[in-house]
Amino acid sequence: MALLFVSGRGIGEGVRMPAQDDAREQQMVNLFNLVTPEDRKRADIDAHLELPELDHPLDFELKSTTSKSVSTVRDLGPDHFVKWQDLHWLFAFYDKSATKLLYCSYASPADMAEWIQGRQDYIRPDLVLAERIPGYITADVVGEVLGERDSYTIDDAKSIMKMQWTAERYRAEADLPGGGYSTQRMVGVLQERCRYVIQRGSTLNNPHIPGPYLDRLVRIEKDHAATLRRLVREYLAAEQEATSHGGSLQVRVDPFVTSQANVAATDNATE
Repeated sequence: MALLFVSGRGIGEGVRMPAQDDAREQQMVNLFNLVTPEDRKRADIDAHLELPELDHPLDFELKSTTSKSVSTVRDLGPDHFVKWQDLHWLFAFYDKSATKLLYCSYASPADMAEWIQGRQDYIRPDLVLAERIPGYITADVVGEVLGERDSYTIDDAKSIMKMQWTAERYRAEADLPGGGYSTQRMVGVLQERCRYVIQRGSTLNNPHIPGPYLDRLVRIEKDHAATLRRLVREYLAAEQEATSHGGSLQVRVDPFVTSQANVAATDNATE
């Protein structure tokens, strides 16, 4: 099976070509008879699988590559682990010209658990630092950064938070008459910026799922839609069995990591 694509390297080679990726993704949707959300945005769920015996669709992540490994996301952080814990994955492998689909592979949440857990364990120490270190920032640090003064201005706050806050947020955070900031309030500003900077540094830039890991998955080369549904039902049955005995086959996000995802969700940072 072949489709025409715009020129450029594939996603697995580190360059994202939106038109090419979208064409591959649409091919996967058609091949596996999936449903795409009408209001879907780039960061949202790629597609859904509807099964008559379920009262809700299953979320799917669609990935394609022209190499053995598969790239994932920019700035992998806590929010991704929350999103991925119940996610099903489909991988499409193309030839080097990106014009011929070679085969596909399905990964259940259980199949991806080991890789996801490894990435979560990797960034967790940095997340702990991001949570604990800001508490050591005191009024002395404010004086060292901005100079010792009785009060500070919105411009002082902007020099710390930069584009991370909106103009409305800067006004709302001021705690002195006339829109000024007290020293104690500026301590909080520095603490928040410190937390943000460390969290940004803790993210992984586009970690790849390695070829040997993906080679463990069952290849789907024909009867794509029917085969996928069979594999999904087998996983659901196994997960239900594990759950009935008080366990689970899939990764569970560390509660601390989840808390950091909630913090990131309220952050309007742009730089």
